[in-house]
Amino acid sequence: MSLIHLIAPSGYCINQQAAARGIRRLEENGHQVVNQQAVTRRFQRFAGTDSERLAELNQLAALPPETDIVLAVRGGYGMSRLLEHIDFSRLGASLRARPQIICGHSDFTAFQMALLAQCGAITFSGPMLAGNFGAEEMDEYTWRHFWQALSEPTFTLSWENDAPAMQASGTVWGGNLAMLISLVSTPFLPPIDGGILVVEDINEHPFRVERMLLQLYHTGILSRQKAIILGSFNGTTATDYDAGYTFEVMRKTLQQRLNVPVLSGLPFGHEPQTVTLPLGAFGELAHDGVTSRLTLSGHPVLR
Repeated sequence: MSLIHLIAPSGYCINQQAAARGIRRLEENGHQVVNQQAVTRRFQRFAGTDSERLAELNQLAALPPETDIVLAVRGGYGMSRLLEHIDFSRLGASLRARPQIICGHSDFTAFQMALLAQCGAITFSGPMLAGNFGAEEMDEYTWRHFWQALSEPTFTLSWENDAPAMQASGTVWGGNLAMLISLVSTPFLPPIDGGILVVEDINEHPFRVERMLLQLYHTGILSRQKAIILGSFNGTTATDYDAGYTFEVMRKTLQQRLNVPVLSGLPFGHEPQTVTLPLGAFGELAHDGVTSRLTLSGHPVLR
């Protein structure tokens, strides 16, 4: 079983019960969970002072070799304050010598994209301690896909959507859309051409999602990709004011601007049910008009 090292580089874990439940669930399944003090650490709205959270990230370069998984406690906000001070040179050397399984999402996307841009390091966008492993009922799909992604050198995700048939291959990257937008024109957004961009978000109305995607469009990022995959966008409700402007209408409007296919429906993001994606891995995407299949390879796996 795995040795799991917790990190909390963003917001304070307000749901302490969920975090405790997540630790208990992992331990009951035979895993050892260390650095548990990260869960209760707090400064203002953050999981510790900037210096404490920065030190925790930089210390990833010196973790014991028996460490199997680095798992984020939760997202929130706080990673953006740390990026310019992270020792990417030391982290990159450590990750090249011994690739680590690093997993999280949401605000954690900023660290993941920075690692990919600065070090070429592949990390996993997937469940976190409190929100996923600490759910009152652990989603079996999320649990199964997490361990599949971390264990199998090549694996395939499949889902249904009605986009036109297509095929593409390239680097799979992305994560939380708002965090990607926050990194535009910084050295922390990887300059990926010919990739498969996968994005998700929460509590963002379709017009805000459209506005963020249009920013990526206007910068030329979208048109340089081979495919765009839209994951979960939840937490908002259409009103009378929208008058038929739905997420699907927004997607089709975006597609009209692009020669790049835009697929939706992947269960990925701020949901109880989510896949785990290795960001920076090689992806082969095939869609027959009904079913999409994304085969991933080249990512680190558990020993």
